[in-house]
Amino acid sequence: QVQLVESGGGLVQPGGSLRLSCAASGLTFGTYLMGWYRQAPGKERELVAHISSGGYIYYTDSVKGRFTISRDNSKNTLYLEMNSLKPADTAVYYCNAHKLTQYFWGQGTQVTVSS
Repeated sequence: QVQLVESGGGLVQPGGSLRLSCAASGLTFGTYLMGWYRQAPGKERELVAHISSGGYIYYTDSVKGRFTISRDNSKNTLYLEMNSLKPADTAVYYCNAHKLTQYFWGQGTQVTVSS
């Protein structure tokens, strides 16, 4: 049974930082494309960043230079370092694992950026 468990969300002031983690189990972590998505109220879920099994990284334009995605295959864990946070980054952040026709999702962690 595949499980993706996110942690690290919370309330932070504009300009602050958070580090999200996604602990994976039940899959061969190192072979999956791992990604972070987010969904703000009233909006569709969007891709924030992903990192391939070979280390190729993609960021959506709005987070380039502020967010850093990384993975530790020895710990089956995905990370998202978020700096210079803005109110527009407020959303539920989801961890995703993708390989071929398989998609797995975590339950999400809330990130709120507000003064």
